[in-house]
Amino acid sequence: MSWTILMTAPVLGAGGERALAEAGCEVHYLRGSQDAAEVEALMARIPFDAVISRTVTLSRTAIAACPTLKVICKHGVGVTNIDVEAATAFGIPVLTTPGTNAQSVAELTLGLMLSAARRISWQQQEIAAGRWTRNGSSMELSGKTLGLVGMGEIGQRVARVARAMGMRVRFYDPGLRDPQAVFPEEQLASLDALLAQSNVLSLHCPVNAATRQMLNSRTLALLPAGAVVINTSRGELIDEAALDEALRSGQLFAAGLDTVATEPLPADHPFRTLKNLTITPHIGGSTPEALDKVASFAAQQCLDFLRGLAVNPLTCVNRAVLKEPS
Repeated sequence: MSWTILMTAPVLGAGGERALAEAGCEVHYLRGSQDAAEVEALMARIPFDAVISRTVTLSRTAIAACPTLKVICKHGVGVTNIDVEAATAFGIPVLTTPGTNAQSVAELTLGLMLSAARRISWQQQEIAAGRWTRNGSSMELSGKTLGLVGMGEIGQRVARVARAMGMRVRFYDPGLRDPQAVFPEEQLASLDALLAQSNVLSLHCPVNAATRQMLNSRTLALLPAGAVVINTSRGELIDEAALDEALRSGQLFAAGLDTVATEPLPADHPFRTLKNLTITPHIGGSTPEALDKVASFAAQQCLDFLRGLAVNPLTCVNRAVLKEPS
């Protein structure tokens, strides 16, 4: 039996494309505006069995317009662009692909950390402006404490490299299932305790009611003076006005962000004028290697579910809708 699949992007990694082709699936891609309206129009017109969701909004309107839809799989792990409540109301599981792009995101995290600490992007701007500004206004990371909010696949990979660089590692992760596997002596009992020790703070956690704007004027003030903030998770974790103020006042030395609350970053956003902020356009998991792994996993998740096979409940964000395989 073949199925009809929507990929909410213009392309899908080769591994996923191959898996769907071998299963005889008919795959549709976004080709026009590549926005929520195009997704809604396609889902109202074509009887899709599954959606592989990239970054475009998958709205309640789109989900309700497609009564044949059986499963949604996120091309990644963050589901803030998917109306999970609507999917749950229609009995549709929303699956994710945890760990598949962890190495790629970890490497960008380290890149942003080094760039922020050594002011690499600012130095490049100085050279581009015709100046040769040699000064010592940067931070050596060896001997500093790296605080990780979240100690999953990405956090653990970042921690290994940070330790090799001579950094102390501390982390806070109330959802960690096996602290013994990741240096239990480094685990702290609260976010506030972690912030107080973190010369560099890096976020590796999902957005939910407990974490939304977890970094705000109160919590940023708990960081040591001259700290660095890195975020390769979700922009909604940070109160951007508070971060902007902390960077402009010198309370923070620098920040590196791969994600912001509104993407693309608005043209008039104050972040655009900060010299101690490095921003990349949400490309942490966008290496060819990572994209292929994520695509393969997402395609297989969809196929397994459609074939009636069991899926790992840990990859499902609305597990109540899962049924035992027939």
